[in-house]
Amino acid sequence: MTATAPAPSTARATAFLPRLALVLAALLATLFTAASPATAHAALTASDPKDGAVVATAPAQVTLSFSEQVAMGDDSIRVLDPQAKRVDTGELRDMCSGNTIRYGTALHSGLPNGTYTVAWQAVSADSHPISGAFTFSIGAPSATDVTLPTAQAGGGPVGIAYGIARYAAYAGFTVLVGGAAFILLCWRRGAAERPLQKLVVRAWVTLTVATLAMLVLRTPYTGSGNFSDVFDLDGLRAVLQTKTGASLVSRLLLLGAAALFVAVLFGVYARRVAGLGPDEAERAEGETEGADQADGPNGSDEAGHPDDTSDLTFGLAIGGAVVTGGIAATWALSEHASTGIQPGIAMPADILHLMAVATWLGGLAALLVALHKVPGIERAAVRHFSQVAFVSVLVLAVTGVYQSWRQLGSWSALTGTEYGQLLLLKIGLVAVLLGIAYMSRTWTARLADAPADAATAVTTVGQTSADVSRETATGAVSEGTDVSRETEPVPVPVPADPERAAQLARQRAARESALEKRVRDADPDRAGLRRSVLAEAAIAVILLAVTTVLTSTEPGRTVEQETGRGSTATAVPDRAVKITLPFDTGGPNGKGSVRLELDPGRVGANTLHLWADSADGAPFDLPEIKVAFTLPAKDIGPLPLVPEQAAPGHWTAAGVQLPLAGEWRIDVTVRTSDIDQTTVQKTVKIG
Repeated sequence: MTATAPAPSTARATAFLPRLALVLAALLATLFTAASPATAHAALTASDPKDGAVVATAPAQVTLSFSEQVAMGDDSIRVLDPQAKRVDTGELRDMCSGNTIRYGTALHSGLPNGTYTVAWQAVSADSHPISGAFTFSIGAPSATDVTLPTAQAGGGPVGIAYGIARYAAYAGFTVLVGGAAFILLCWRRGAAERPLQKLVVRAWVTLTVATLAMLVLRTPYTGSGNFSDVFDLDGLRAVLQTKTGASLVSRLLLLGAAALFVAVLFGVYARRVAGLGPDEAERAEGETEGADQADGPNGSDEAGHPDDTSDLTFGLAIGGAVVTGGIAATWALSEHASTGIQPGIAMPADILHLMAVATWLGGLAALLVALHKVPGIERAAVRHFSQVAFVSVLVLAVTGVYQSWRQLGSWSALTGTEYGQLLLLKIGLVAVLLGIAYMSRTWTARLADAPADAATAVTTVGQTSADVSRETATGAVSEGTDVSRETEPVPVPVPADPERAAQLARQRAARESALEKRVRDADPDRAGLRRSVLAEAAIAVILLAVTTVLTSTEPGRTVEQETGRGSTATAVPDRAVKITLPFDTGGPNGKGSVRLELDPGRVGANTLHLWADSADGAPFDLPEIKVAFTLPAKDIGPLPLVPEQAAPGHWTAAGVQLPLAGEWRIDVTVRTSDIDQTTVQKTVKIG
């Protein structure tokens, strides 16, 4: 038989595709392997006893303070003695008050001296697991058989599997929404095209399977890290009671509604758009007159056929937008947007951002499939997608700027944090994508300005393709026939020999493939557009991967706040804060001084001691003394405190909580008689 070689541009594209796939696979593999387990978005800011502390007597409880709200269970805090036996009661104590996030657990009484280990695990408000461990000693440090865990929560094989499911969920959502939007907004006839149907249905399946995987993996992901815990029904029941579990279940319910939408789109709707008129007439109309001239008055086409798809299109568009917004909300309600500052604005902005991303990048995937698999796509569809993509980019720009400000908080976080660096990479990829999109718009303009004879040539080739499809469907192609020149089927009996029949089937498939390539490359403008859209899709895949990593990275604003807590020095490093405040109430015997000691002088729980001395240095038994702590930079306080008198001239208070580091002002109010009173103050650094 005569072999027909592909056109040069087709050969280059064929050779380019495997290399592109390898590059994309390598980049995605790098992102998967380089991405560490989800960074903690809530941080442990203080503990009592603190890490490494040596206390004289056994504490009654262990408390932990966090930078933001966390979810903890009864086994979230475990205290182990030197022989690795639990010494806590296993009952979680919620000690949160206002902006102070603190949890604790009681200890058994009569604990012997030695080194004790505190291991804790929690889930931050944006759904990411966090964990840690530290030690303290009673009496004196001792040897311990406890090995501190080195693995982070959310790591290991379970963390990798959960991360893959997250990537797949974002990708499925993007292609599902973008493919459906491309059909309804840009190319209605695409609803009847098999390649686009496969694309959208596979995206729905991917999103559904990924959501189910995240739901069953949630227990081991936030807990033990063992795959066997996916069968823990109690753990699954606990997950369903969390914000993340509720979001995943809501997503599955909405995907049920999306399945109905897809069934109508590719069922009733596809049959209606396929019956509007002959494909050849619709293709010629779309290529020569454009979308604006395709419809006549009163909802009819140029041939006078009534267009009964407008109402159904409108209904599908409204229903699809509602379902899409609901699915996007399952991310916004359980991740970054639901925590931090301005969540009431951030969550709607995040929903719009996700919908715009899906419409743009998912529509790009649909356009690429249409250009590659459907030779007869109208030029008007390409122009319409260009307009839809432009609107999507505007929405992305507005919501993206707001999200960047909200998550970064400062210019230094843009370059000094991992979140900021990933954001810069994302911005660079978007800039490259917009540059390639501009080239695609140029090819689109050239398509619109193409002469009529070129359109006729493409239509003729398309007709030949349709004829060959009908011919090969009958199985009646003789060996050696040049099907590229045949427009009528040549009836030839199918041989009874199975090997001969298989050989003819392979020949038919090769001829169809060669003819399909010839049709695709018949229009150089269309081939150029296909190459530029392919480059856009390649960048879009990388952009989607970077965005997914960004959603599991600690925001720059939080990182800088934690850095600020850790870098603030105490008044006397590694020692208690000690200050002396002279006072004079103005009355008789109203002069003296107050010595204040705050131990350990750090963020979290402290012990306060006050000594009052008269002018001659003797203990001053004051009628009343009060203390208040204020952090002006954060608009915190005054936090009032009335210490208890332990001895003449000596007052004390335990559990004095200072939630943040910074320049704290200490106000001491001294009363020496019923009418003589004064307040003295001093500012100290608390770290």
